[in-house]
Amino acid sequence: MSTPYPFTAVVGQTDLRLALLLNAVSPAVGGVLVRGEKGTAKSTAVRALSALLPQVDVVPGCRFSCAPAAPDPACPDGPHEPGAGAARPARMVELPVGASEDRLVGALDIERALAEGVKAFEPGLLADAHRGILYVDEVNLLHDHLIDLLLDAAAMGASYVEREGVSVRHAARFLLVGTMNPEEGELRPQLLDRFGLTVEVAASREPAQRVEVVRRRLAYEDGPEAFAIRWADEEHEVRARVVAARALLPQVSLGDTALLQIAATCAGFEVDGMRADIVMARTATALAAWAGRTSVRKEDVRQAALLALPHRRRRNPFDAPGLDEEMLDRILDGFPDEEPEPDPEPQGPDDGGDGDGGGPDGDGGGVPPQHDGPPAREGDSPETAPDAPDTTREDAPQPSAQGSGAAEQAPVAAAEPFRTKVLSVPGLGEGAAGRRSRARTAHGRTTGSQRPRGHLTKLHLAATVHAAAPHQKARGRAGRGLVIRKDDLRQATREGREGNLVLFVVDASGSMAARQRMSAVKGAVMSLLLDAYQRRDKVGLITFRGSGAELALPPTSSVDAAAARLERLPTGGRTPLAAGLLKAHEVLRVERLRDPSRRPLLVVVTDGRATSAGVPGGRPGDTPRELSGRSARLLASEGIASVVVDCESGPVRLGLAGVLAADLGAPAVTLDGLRADSLAGLVKNVRTAVTRTASPDSASRRAA
Repeated sequence: MSTPYPFTAVVGQTDLRLALLLNAVSPAVGGVLVRGEKGTAKSTAVRALSALLPQVDVVPGCRFSCAPAAPDPACPDGPHEPGAGAARPARMVELPVGASEDRLVGALDIERALAEGVKAFEPGLLADAHRGILYVDEVNLLHDHLIDLLLDAAAMGASYVEREGVSVRHAARFLLVGTMNPEEGELRPQLLDRFGLTVEVAASREPAQRVEVVRRRLAYEDGPEAFAIRWADEEHEVRARVVAARALLPQVSLGDTALLQIAATCAGFEVDGMRADIVMARTATALAAWAGRTSVRKEDVRQAALLALPHRRRRNPFDAPGLDEEMLDRILDGFPDEEPEPDPEPQGPDDGGDGDGGGPDGDGGGVPPQHDGPPAREGDSPETAPDAPDTTREDAPQPSAQGSGAAEQAPVAAAEPFRTKVLSVPGLGEGAAGRRSRARTAHGRTTGSQRPRGHLTKLHLAATVHAAAPHQKARGRAGRGLVIRKDDLRQATREGREGNLVLFVVDASGSMAARQRMSAVKGAVMSLLLDAYQRRDKVGLITFRGSGAELALPPTSSVDAAAARLERLPTGGRTPLAAGLLKAHEVLRVERLRDPSRRPLLVVVTDGRATSAGVPGGRPGDTPRELSGRSARLLASEGIASVVVDCESGPVRLGLAGVLAADLGAPAVTLDGLRADSLAGLVKNVRTAVTRTASPDSASRRAA
């Protein structure tokens, strides 16, 4: 086993280290969600935490880590007689993004259960993590049903496996830690709420601190064992302080004043539900124990709010997580200070581990302070300050040659988003689990059965019995039970919903440039983006104007990145509709090679005008409209599901968006018809193939 990087050697990341240590002191806090860009020591800090946890006593031979003093009466390996146990280090178990349900909760041997009536159970990762740490890297990329199982087990402290009338339960109490990069997509709000604390991390912009990070990392890679020995004293001190804080925790008093402060804070920030109040109370108590005190102070409540409330303030995926600290101070200042007790003697180094505390490499590497995040640095601009968004990332505006020579107008704000009608791809797919189109999935309603391909996960009991019944006499059946062979087993086929790739092609030309019109268009696209977030889709954004089309955002799970690009979208210039459609064809071709199972849905937002070719080639004499029609028919010929959002307004309408929809073999829906509460223009399924080629005259009549 490789030597982990020492926890106390992590440079900076004060809030991250504090949140992890508070959960080590009181696992009832509910875990930590670590959000931040890549390369910010998220995984390093989490993996290092397990070395600071006290050892656990377990029943020898028990696969479920039962405590000898109080073994679980429902343990599948039980019953256990109370007695002496064996001590072992607390485990740190990692859940891979591609893990199956059986790997997480465990698997039953269905064949033995049916034939022999025994519960042959193979424990999963939840059992391995009991009384330790369960770490989920890239938790936002984990399938929803696995997240549901994971968080249910964390809330109940137990895991249940139910398969065809066979039930197994075992204890599963663990410290849950998840890390994620918001650029790759967000978690649903109800899942965010299940994490006790959240921490935003970012790479330091301070050159000296970055130098220290590189120096320590190189020293660790040159000799992990020697590097760990250099930090052994600091690790021992923090481990001892965790043990002392755990012992002190039951003695900490949470007074009425502190409870009122917590309630007023949660009410003042309009946090939904009561989980935030409970988490804040537990966190404030752990903070007091970590400081060696037996009463909760106002500063504990304040720090608890900064860790427990930011992710519970989000109302939609476009809201940035955070907390108004001035408002927090105003709320807490309305309460009198309690009589403080004397501060205890320090139980270990109390510097932030970022500077000059005398540890190896010039850094004390000690315990994170309770307060004071990364200090503001003179000369920081809003773009480079620690709490400011990183404008060098994918969602930053990029220079574009689209509008060269075009009259560009400043971006306008989007109108208020609304609930849209359901747009779905027809047929039955097999893509990643989601909430948009019908698909064969591991979860959903049972539609049939088949022979299992690999390990059996969902038994179709009736089909299995039907397959085994004709062979009972030949197999010498004598008793009441069926004689089941492996060839008899049948896997249930299920139908659920999948997520799609929703590719937006947005007209940003001069014909769309009227402020009210573009605001309404952006509001409609924002609404569709919000719908895509809720349905677990990937999204991409193509814009066209001036002399060509641009892939403003490559397909990604980060819907808020698409929203940021859309907000900054300028308008003006001619309308190269064909260029936008051909760019969509190219993007979808590449994405089909990357992920063949994810079906696309093309959403073209335009008034249908085409005033510029914007593409090389073409036959002599081709008009921009003819080029756009040919491009649309190319997309239709490949069976790409599409919908046209008609942005034309005013008393005189040309109906060109309807002509484009006919060429795409797609429905056309107006901005008003896109609303879920609209009575007209119901869009349920997107038609893909055109059964016959419509003439321009007939297409115009249909559009009218």
